[in-house]
Amino acid sequence: MSRQQILSLLYQSEDYLSGEEMSRRLGISRAAVWKAVDALRQEGYEIDSQPRRGYRLLHGPDLLQEGEIRPYLAGRHIPAQLEVFSSIDSTNNYLKREAHHLPHGAAAVADQQTGGRGRLGRSFSSPPGMGIYCSVLLRPNLPPAQVVDLTAFVAVAVCDAIEAACGQRPQIKWTNDIIMAGYKVCGILTEMTIEGESGALQHIVTGIGINAAQQPSDWPEELRQIAGSVSAATGKPVRRGYLTACLLNALDEMYTHWLNGERARYLEQYRKDCITVGREVRLMGQAGEQIAFAEGIDDQFGLIVRLPDGTKRTVTTGEVSVRGLYGYV
Repeated sequence: MSRQQILSLLYQSEDYLSGEEMSRRLGISRAAVWKAVDALRQEGYEIDSQPRRGYRLLHGPDLLQEGEIRPYLAGRHIPAQLEVFSSIDSTNNYLKREAHHLPHGAAAVADQQTGGRGRLGRSFSSPPGMGIYCSVLLRPNLPPAQVVDLTAFVAVAVCDAIEAACGQRPQIKWTNDIIMAGYKVCGILTEMTIEGESGALQHIVTGIGINAAQQPSDWPEELRQIAGSVSAATGKPVRRGYLTACLLNALDEMYTHWLNGERARYLEQYRKDCITVGREVRLMGQAGEQIAFAEGIDDQFGLIVRLPDGTKRTVTTGEVSVRGLYGYV
């Protein structure tokens, strides 16, 4: 833990920071400070040291760990507790397993998932060193029917975070794919746990998987028409720790607005960001496959479509493909 605390202090300092000062702030010995600095250097952090001045961080590798995230956190409620894993089956699964003793707002972040999942049970590619896999545990005191729009709010928050960290705003493919340069760079999976006897909502886990650093050659052939990354879209490297902090900050701000019923800004922004509107779509649901034209987003984030016979309907569930995306021509 002291290694991550030392890293946080070095990130926060604009000048040299003495070993004595770090020892005082953290309540550890000078020897423990030296050992932590040495361990960070072995991980690839370039840390300069000067007599009577102390230590200064010059450069660090793109490691997804707590010391890379915490210096940039600004939220009041999220994360209430932060757990960072080098590898885990799924951050969503972890929070659901441990929900009984974790606080509202707890966040799990992983460098790698061995069992990442998307919608409809699909696997979600989660290789090490390239992505951000983040889930947050929420306990709103609301009936299940009133939380169905949360994923749309999360999608706007993800766009806010990427724009804050990288200077370029993504788009949203209805309902919850985040798109940059025509490729999917993020998926969102929101899961609710409901008490069987009462039907009361126990908790929500919202999971966000961001492709941060992958290049086209990193994807298997079957994903190259679909998957992209923030780095490939912007042409710039991405600091995953900083982007993770921006994501948690955006989720913290979003949750307050969502819980208070303050929808206007997020609905307006969703409509601006939604790449689906104004394009031909293919609807796949229980009624089979239909071709339609996407005309807009209603006040509950449903997709308004016009069918070939001129009738209109609002789509709230099912799969929607967009002509010109993901190989649909």
